[in-house]
This record gives sequence, C-alpha cells and structure tokens, in this order.
Amino acid sequence: MMKNGIRAAVIVAMLLVSPVFTSPAHATSKDMVELQTQVQQLMDAVQRLQSTMDTKFGVLQHLVEQAADNSNQMNASISALQLKITAQHDALNGKLDTASGQAQSVNDSLDELKTRIEKLDKQLLDMQNQLQSIQSQQAALTAPVTGVATPTSATPATSSPTSTQPAAAAPVNNPAPPLQETFQAGLRDYNAAHYTIAESEFNDVIHYYPQDDLAGNAEFYLGEINYRQKNYDGAVKHYTVVLEKFGGNSNAAAAQLHKGFALIALKKRDAGVRELHLLIQRHPQSPEADQARIRLDALGIPPQK
Repeated sequence: MMKNGIRAAVIVAMLLVSPVFTSPAHATSKDMVELQTQVQQLMDAVQRLQSTMDTKFGVLQHLVEQAADNSNQMNASISALQLKITAQHDALNGKLDTASGQAQSVNDSLDELKTRIEKLDKQLLDMQNQLQSIQSQQAALTAPVTGVATPTSATPATSSPTSTQPAAAAPVNNPAPPLQETFQAGLRDYNAAHYTIAESEFNDVIHYYPQDDLAGNAEFYLGEINYRQKNYDGAVKHYTVVLEKFGGNSNAAAAQLHKGFALIALKKRDAGVRELHLLIQRHPQSPEADQARIRLDALGIPPQK
C-alpha cells in the first residue's frame, strides 16, 4: 500500500508539471530535459526509499521472529529448571528423613546402652547384697557349733534348708523375651532393612512390656517401617500412639514430623499442616521443627506467628 501511494504521488507531480509541456510559449527543450531529469531523479529516490524500507522491514521481521524463538527457549529452560528444582527438593527431603531416622537410631542406641549399664550396676549391687546375706546366714549356722550342743540347736540347722528352699524355687519360666535384647535386635534389623523381622521383635516389646518406655520407641520404629514402605495409614497409626501414649518419648518430635508428612502424602493436606504447626510450637528449636518449616515453605504456607 505504501508503494502504491508513492507511485500516485509521482503521477500527481507529473500532472502538475504537464502544462509546461503544452505551452510552447513558456517552455524550451532545455527546461523539459531538466524537468524530465528531475522527475527521473525523484522516481529513483522513491525506488531507493522503497527498497530501503523493504530491507528494514525484513530485518525487523527477522528480529521479531528471533525474539519469539528466544522467548520460547527461555520458557522451556525455565520449565526444565523448575522440574529440576522440584526433583532436588524431593530428593533432599528424602535424605533429611533418612538422616533423621539414622540419627534417632543412634540416640536410641546410646539411651539403651546407658539403661543397660544402670541395670548392670543394680544387678551387681543386688548380688553383693545377696552375698552378704548368704555370708551372714552361714555365720549364723556355724555359731552353735562353737557353743554348747543342745537339742534345740538342731532346729535352726533343719530349718535353714527350708528357709532357703523358696530362693532355689524362685526362678520361674517366663515366656516373655528379655526386653533389652529384643529391642536391640529389632533396632539392628531395622537399620539393616530387615523390616519383617524387626516388626516381629518390636511387636514383642509392645506385647510383653506395654508400659515400658521402650514400647514407645518400638511404636515409633513400627511407624518408620510403614513410612519407608509407603504404608502411610499404618505409619500414622503408630505415630499417633507415640504422641498420645508416650508424649515424653525422645522420638515424639520425629513422630509428629513424619505423621505430618504421611498425612500430606495421603492428600490430607490440612491435617498434615496442623501436625507440622504443632511440632513447631512444641519443639521450636529441634531439627525436626526446621524440617517442618522447610516443608511448609515448599507448600507455600507462611509460618504462624
């Protein structure tokens, strides 16, 4: 359209100067030649202008296409970067969960070792007391021999075996497995990923010693086994027992953290978020609270004030 307009302008200019050619009284051949030259120059200038505009339009169109291609490439790069960040975030959460479980296992092992040492000390003390009691009984039995023999002296001699008979009959077969050994065996099998065996051993601890603190630890590790196997309903069940029945357990913070994660995995976002907020309120300085803040931030949920 622009090209047609320029041509129309040239034609109009030629029509305006046409009277010069029809007036022989005022025009000479020299003027006509000059006028024709000027018209030709004008037409050449118009053609050059048109060519320049076509060239610049082509360059501009190429730049627009190039900008569109760059924009598409940038969008693709951003999408790929978002996917990579999401994958790294999920991997980091998995590593944090594993590290948290391993650290908790080490802490539990140390606690159990301290408990066993304390029980060994108590057993040694009991053995010393029993030894002293036996020595005192032996001294009482030998005392009449050095004194005057009387018929009544036979009475303590015959009565002493009967008095010690209950002590010999005291050990009674107990079907319950030993607490410490059973829990430690379960912990070793859990760390070795022998989950079926570990579940059996932890269930024995809970069945035979339901009120012991180790029963709370056993409930926690049963929850961890279910969590690692993606049985989130079972995990929530065991974590809830830890929080409601063994609230002072050393694994309470980790139980509440993983309960929140499990609920989120079950698409129960609101319930999971509540657990994470409760964890931050109850244990604000714990590593589990830091992990809860990271997960809430990833969900786009601002921290509670």
